[in-house]
Amino acid sequence: MSTRQFHQARWNEPLLCDLGSVGERGVLIPPFEAENSEALGAEWSARLPAQMRRKNRPALPEISQVEIMRHYLRLSQENLGAGLVADFGMATSTMKYNPPVNEHLARKIAALHPLQAESTVQGILEIIYRLEGFFKEISGMDAVSLQPRAGSQAIYANIAIMRAYHAKRDDFQRDEIITTIFSHPTDAAAPSTAGFKVITLYPEANGYPSLEALKAAVSERTAGMLITNPDDTGIYNPHVREFVEIIHAAGGLCAYDQANANGLLGIARAREAGFDLCHFNLHKTFSTPHASGGPASGASCVTAALAPFLPAPTVGFDGKNYFLDYNQPDSIGKVGSFYGVTANFVRAYAWIMALGPQGLREVSEIAVLNNNYLLKKILEIPGVSAPFETGHPRIDQVRYSWEKLARETNLSVIELANRAADYAMHFFLSHHPHVVPEPATLEPTESYSKRDIDAYAAAWAQIADEAYHQPELVREAPHNAPIHKMNGREYLSNPQKWVLTWHGRNKWKSE
Repeated sequence: MSTRQFHQARWNEPLLCDLGSVGERGVLIPPFEAENSEALGAEWSARLPAQMRRKNRPALPEISQVEIMRHYLRLSQENLGAGLVADFGMATSTMKYNPPVNEHLARKIAALHPLQAESTVQGILEIIYRLEGFFKEISGMDAVSLQPRAGSQAIYANIAIMRAYHAKRDDFQRDEIITTIFSHPTDAAAPSTAGFKVITLYPEANGYPSLEALKAAVSERTAGMLITNPDDTGIYNPHVREFVEIIHAAGGLCAYDQANANGLLGIARAREAGFDLCHFNLHKTFSTPHASGGPASGASCVTAALAPFLPAPTVGFDGKNYFLDYNQPDSIGKVGSFYGVTANFVRAYAWIMALGPQGLREVSEIAVLNNNYLLKKILEIPGVSAPFETGHPRIDQVRYSWEKLARETNLSVIELANRAADYAMHFFLSHHPHVVPEPATLEPTESYSKRDIDAYAAAWAQIADEAYHQPELVREAPHNAPIHKMNGREYLSNPQKWVLTWHGRNKWKSE
């Protein structure tokens, strides 16, 4: 398959505050009506506390409506995403197609306010209650909280639940958490932030740690284990239940990081593997948009023994009304203001309802098929490999290595990524440390067709060919994309080169 010609719009677009001119208006605000002034009294503004009165008019851009429209349309032309191209490149983030009908449904609740009386928000409380029920069934767990604002916050909530559980039992010596190097970095960062010592296990040749290594790490100080499975290499640890049993035998708890659950829906559940806690990312597996890093949403799922420790409030149902239950004396407390990202609850609920149980399983079956088909196509390209378990199928993603190409062409994986932008692609390298040298992690999900995968693999074959035969073309990339190449570290220390916000711009201008 030949690669598609691509040249993205490139606008030298100023910040909004640099557009327009004095006196321009996009919307005319009606004047304050005289009868309102009379009703409030001549000195109504004096009633405002001094700290609430502006001393100066806000420095807002003065710009016409048409110029605002042009500004944002130009910026939109410089973006890539699943609605424009086949977007396999965010790997562990599971970038998939988000049906527009779900966006339409999410907008229906835009006017809700989190401080409304419960009697006026029965609809969204019912959606939350039913969605939590879906996650109970998908995970096998007994109780769920959707309060966490992201998978990372759900991991932190699960760690806090572990800590509260051991504290309730006066088991205060348990101050160690075990994880693996290919689990998500938050599986180490969250317990570290919570005050635990983190013990990280490294893989054997098969891609996962040995049982002996785990046994050597376990002690009376073990509070629990956090593990991603399949991990970020796409390899599923078939001994995961034995791992759980070893931790349980030592008195610890086990949390399953299921951010990589896109290949497991309806096939494997955390409960059957013996886990005490798990979490899902609604903005990955359950098709709510990433939106450039937010708003995310996480589901924290636990067994009945740990349910009392979930973040409060939880959503209850008394047979007639849905309500927020704050009567949770053992709760770890709030992990975020109000309840959660309700728009994402609507999106995930609609996605699950549209698919049903068999549809969810089919999502995973197609995701695994797509991933292994892409694996076969990528491994036909010179210079790339898939370390660990050579020739073994992967689940939902693969962490590849361009080490051979880098050694033979003196081009790094960063330079390959720059060239990928010229083909309307990008890819995620990996989390540090780079155990896999010159890494690239790809995950095609269930959203993409064989035609998409063939085109994606053909583009990588073309880039590899360029690396071997036209290395300067790759080294100087990108050529057809709106992004520019960062030459050296001066960009990182010079905010004029990378400033993204109006406040940041004003900061370096004042300096």
